[in-house]
Amino acid sequence: MKRWKIAGINFDHQHMGDLLQHVADHPEAEIVGIAHEDRIKMQGVVDTLAITEAHVFTDYQQCLEQTEPDLVILCPATASHADWTEKVAPYGVHVLVEKPFAASVTDAQRMIRALEQTGQQLVINWPLRWYPPHVTSKRLIDEGTIGDVTEVHYYDGNCGPVRHGANKMELEPSAETKAASWFYAKDQGGGSLLDYLGYGVTLGSWFNGGLEPLDVTTIVDKPEGLEVDEHSVSIVRYPTGLSKFETRWGTFSDPWTHQPQPKCGFVMVGTKGTLA
Repeated sequence: MKRWKIAGINFDHQHMGDLLQHVADHPEAEIVGIAHEDRIKMQGVVDTLAITEAHVFTDYQQCLEQTEPDLVILCPATASHADWTEKVAPYGVHVLVEKPFAASVTDAQRMIRALEQTGQQLVINWPLRWYPPHVTSKRLIDEGTIGDVTEVHYYDGNCGPVRHGANKMELEPSAETKAASWFYAKDQGGGSLLDYLGYGVTLGSWFNGGLEPLDVTTIVDKPEGLEVDEHSVSIVRYPTGLSKFETRWGTFSDPWTHQPQPKCGFVMVGTKGTLA
């Protein structure tokens, strides 16, 4: 049986730690290398997963050339997804990119083209796609349990990106943390809308059979002093009626510890029933 050689490159997004933990725990995979230009950003993962110095690099090209991975995990700032995908694709690797897909449709198309040229697979890390409640919801919808879907309502978010480290470790941010974080930089693809809306509309399209919207209206709340939003609401009109997709940084609790109010998740309305 194949043993997958996996490298983690660019640690801008703290989910790299979570993803590499999955690799470390998998009996058919191994971490062959990690790379980031700033060694300090990797140190927490190095310590947690006991990664040896021979597998730690500050030059991504060196990492790829010396370790020859089958798959590369990329966790750069959202606005850099296309650049980094184009950098690693020529090495003939499969590529898994942390969500969201990209900061723009143009960037997403660049990423698709980069992998098409190599024949390898491009995967976007949408973990909500594999959650048992969502898989079960899709099955129930396909079985006609709630009839034809007419509305999808989505609310999701967390206490804020600067409050979490790798493996969901809770942090106490300082007054300067937001200013220093790429999550709050507009030119790097920051903001709750880009962080969370992709979950809602991607899975929402999955739940409603790929139905395309007639129009979309979005409003965001950008607190004074910030470049990006911490709250967004998108009203989406389909031939069947209105659906709503809401993103939030600043919930009272994180949904993976205690459900906040409003509750995070999906509500689907059908012609014969509802599903939450």
